Amino acid sequence: MTFVQIVECRTEQPDELNRLMDSWIEQTQGRRTATHAMVGADRADARHIVEIVEFPSYEAAMRNSGLPETDRIFQELVALCQEPPTFTDLDLVRDEQFQKEAVRRLLMEPPTGDMSALDELLAPDYRDHDPSMDGDMVGPAAVRQMIEGYRSAFDFTFDIQSQIAEGDQVATRWIWRGTHIGEFQGVAATHKRVESAGVTIFRFEDGKVKDGWWSWDAIAMMRQLGMMPG
Repeated sequence: MTFVQIVECRTEQPDELNRLMDSWIEQTQGRRTATHAMVGADRADARHIVEIVEFPSYEAAMRNSGLPETDRIFQELVALCQEPPTFTDLDLVRDEQFQKEAVRRLLMEPPTGDMSALDELLAPDYRDHDPSMDGDMVGPAAVRQMIEGYRSAFDFTFDIQSQIAEGDQVATRWIWRGTHIGEFQGVAATHKRVESAGVTIFRFEDGKVKDGWWSWDAIAMMRQLGMMPG
């Protein structure tokens, strides 16, 4: 479950606090487990500083706290504050906007060749349910292989039409558009422009996508490629 820590303090040196944050980010590059951090100043009292840090889980936050750089930066933070900082620990139970953005990344980035979202957002045991496939694909590596297969056959993009998020699921209506540039299921490149519409529902668990259900018009694409009669 996604974990959020809120740190509040009062300081006369907000610029130095920002410097500490930059230093922590630089020193923990590649090892910190925080996925998102924000620092805000109270409009009513600029000395009141609030830092919000997001982690994939409480356990990940504890690993982050165990980094020597985190402890050192914290001691410097305490020295800047007029009183000891306060901490609020939250288990995130709902964050639909972030989930919608995660789905947008999963659909929009891999077609460009940027596969980083797969490892970042898919659970290790993610299951991809697509009736056009022989069976479920399991894990980011299998999804990456499938996408690379499509990329070798099509220059394609997803055009997201709408999204609805509720609880742990996000439904996305999209149009897939591509140019047939390579062999696909035995059909040599036709260089035809093809498109197909569909809906995908992704289910999140502990901040990662665990399941994806696809419903799309594969027959329309095959007809446009001449693989089936119109």
